[in-house]
Amino acid sequence: MEPLRVEIWSDVVCPWCYIGKRRFERALEALPGRDDVEVTYRSFELNPGAMPEEETDLATRLARKYGVSLEEAKAMNQRVVDAAAGEGLEYRLDIARPGNTFDAHRALQLAREEGHQAEVKERLMRAYFCEGRRIGDRGTVAELAGEVGLEADRVRDVLAGEEFGDAVRADEREAASLGITGVPFFVLNRRFGVSGAQPPEVLAAALHHAAVEEAPAG
Repeated sequence: MEPLRVEIWSDVVCPWCYIGKRRFERALEALPGRDDVEVTYRSFELNPGAMPEEETDLATRLARKYGVSLEEAKAMNQRVVDAAAGEGLEYRLDIARPGNTFDAHRALQLAREEGHQAEVKERLMRAYFCEGRRIGDRGTVAELAGEVGLEADRVRDVLAGEEFGDAVRADEREAASLGITGVPFFVLNRRFGVSGAQPPEVLAAALHHAAVEEAPAG
C-alpha cells in the first residue's frame, strides 16, 4: 500500500500555521497506520517583501494592515494567543520580531533533503512565536537548525549563497497553481485539500477519507 502523502503549505511566522500544525499532529495520532504517512512542509511567504527584521511590532503592523486601533489590534493578537494556548503553545506575540522568512524556508528545504525538516520546522516556529528570536536573521536560523540535527556551518554556507532558493520559489509557484492563497493549507495525496487551522477532528476525518480512497480494493 502506498503511503499517505501530506503536503503542508505554511509560513514560519504565520500564527495559525503553528496552531494548525499542532492540530494536525493531534489528528495524525488518531490515524491507523500513521507511521506510514509522509509529511512534507512546503514554502509559502506571507510577506515576501519584508525586511530581514521589521522595525514595527506585530500589534502596530496589524493595526496598519486592517485599519484598526492599536488596542483593537492587541485584542486580535490576544485571541490568537488564547487559541494557541488551547493547543499547548505559549505565544509571546508581544516580543515576536517580524522579518523576512525566505532564508528560513531555504533552511527548511535543506532540512528536508537531510531528513530533519519536521524538527527544524518546529524549532523555527517555537523560536519565533514563543522566544522572540530573529527569524529573519541568517545566523539565528543557522543556530536554531543546528540545535535539531543540521550542521550549523552547512546552513550558514547555504544561506550565504543562493542554494535552495529555486526550491522555495517552486513551492510558491505550485501553491499558486493549486489555488492556495492562504495558509496553512493541507494537500492529501494531491487529491484532497483542507484549508486553514481546522479542528483536529476535521483534519482526522480528511486524513481517514484520503487513506480509504487510496487503499487498494479487495
